[in-house]
Amino acid sequence: MSLVSIQGVIERRILANYRIDPAAVAKLLPAPFRPQLANGWAIGGICLIRLGSMRPSWFPLAWGLSSENAAHRIAVEWDEDGAVRTGVYIPRRHTNSRWNVLAGGSVFPVVQRLAKFQVYETADKVSVEVRCTADGTAIHVAGSITAELPEGSIFGDLQSASAFFQQGSLGYSADRTGQRHYGIELACESWAVKPLQIHEMHSSFFQDQTVFPAGSVQADCALLMQGIPHVWHNRGLVCCD
Repeated sequence: MSLVSIQGVIERRILANYRIDPAAVAKLLPAPFRPQLANGWAIGGICLIRLGSMRPSWFPLAWGLSSENAAHRIAVEWDEDGAVRTGVYIPRRHTNSRWNVLAGGSVFPVVQRLAKFQVYETADKVSVEVRCTADGTAIHVAGSITAELPEGSIFGDLQSASAFFQQGSLGYSADRTGQRHYGIELACESWAVKPLQIHEMHSSFFQDQTVFPAGSVQADCALLMQGIPHVWHNRGLVCCD
């Protein structure tokens, strides 16, 4: 891969999260990954992120690109060099940028499918819908900014949820062959999340009962990040036995 890193601004990032039966998640994970648990549950979710001013570090700011992107994520851990590492495994990625689709797997190791995004935002509300005809993916997350996590969230409080998802900065997804998994790591200048009260949370992936049996997936919480300068670093292939 030719680019080591790209930088820009996270204009908006929603992390919409499910608590899932670990046995259902484990069947989806390639080696060396296993589910990372929170209070006995596996954690899966949807990242809906609008990136702005995206460019290699040597490019001037005026040349940066913007895009809407979606990723289905599963929190994972694995053993590497005698230590337990944490991150996320990403079975599906989507974008509204044809450049991102063309560059994926060549210029940068993120392979994405083209999808249509419908976004509605105000000062305290956000709604993002994603549809991809190529693989049938349908996503809709809508919510409003609130002060606390929903009652019954497995994280208990915002600080615990924030700390858990900050650990998931290193994400692995398959290349075009589906046989190798490349990693990119998100480095933020700052880390701050706000809770979202969920009005709508749908994922055709996590709500597919042929993959996740009835009762094995439950909506948990959603978080919002805004206006954060960041860098994506290419971390190469995952270390496997």
